[in-house]
Amino acid sequence: MDSDKEIKRRIKSIQNTGKITRAMEMVSAAKMKKSVESVLRIRPYVYSAWSVLNNLSRAFANYDYGLLNVRPVKNILLVVITSNRGLCGSFNSQIIKKVKEEIENPENLKINRSGDRKIESMVKNEDLKINFVTVGRKGEILLKRWRKNIIASFPELTYLPKMESVRPLSKIVIEEYLSGKCDKVVIVYTDYVSTLIQKPKVRQILPFSKLDLEKQIREMGKHNENQELKIPKREYKVEPSPEQVLTHIFPRLIETQIYHAILESNASKESARMMAMRNATEAADEMAKELTLAYNQIRQMKITQEIAEISAGRAALGDDR
Repeated sequence: MDSDKEIKRRIKSIQNTGKITRAMEMVSAAKMKKSVESVLRIRPYVYSAWSVLNNLSRAFANYDYGLLNVRPVKNILLVVITSNRGLCGSFNSQIIKKVKEEIENPENLKINRSGDRKIESMVKNEDLKINFVTVGRKGEILLKRWRKNIIASFPELTYLPKMESVRPLSKIVIEEYLSGKCDKVVIVYTDYVSTLIQKPKVRQILPFSKLDLEKQIREMGKHNENQELKIPKREYKVEPSPEQVLTHIFPRLIETQIYHAILESNASKESARMMAMRNATEAADEMAKELTLAYNQIRQMKITQEIAEISAGRAALGDDR
């Protein structure tokens, strides 16, 4: 059994660790509040943007516009959103697990959804080429370890970025698709449900998928399960031309999708970190209580032993007399 000095040292060490985790919990709680507020504020705007995206793609489906073109899938661009640091529970491990599943079983990645249509690639799994764009260092480090091709990394977008900060990322995504270097763009992120629940999601960004958007809208807490993308009663009339309108507005709508995914991941990350630090603090408190009890028991045993020795010595002196 450990000595009372060793146990006392361990108690002090655990109590100091508990103070650190409690401070980190408070910091994460403040960050989580800001992140969740940002997500809740942007969700109505994102919903409206998605409706516009759906209506534009439907109204101008016959126009030869690059971001509306649907091709058989041979090359895929995967945008992976993780955090820069750990200490956030299973946040990063869930995303990495999801990415690994998609890489090892790319049957879903080989399907291009456009509206209600599906175009399946005939390319073999081993011939399917997947490039990556990472947001957060954790995903970048692991993908490099797996020797995957990362064409861009954005570690600075992991906490409350502004829309302007996301534009370089969206520009890469759009240019890769327009140039034909990729036939499909998919984003892997964590959807914020509540403080206790965060779910990893895989969404198709390009080409536009009505099925994915409607599913995502139904999963939003702000909208009920029967919510769907609205179809306008009248056709759009645009000036100066549909091509010019699509060229200006479509990239902004794609940018909004990416920005929303990053904000959802930020809220999920801070919630996961706050709960992880809270659990660590509670575990430290519980461990300190158990060690304090063991320390008191050892002290009690020593005191009892000393009393017994004194009593035995006194008894011996009495017998000598």
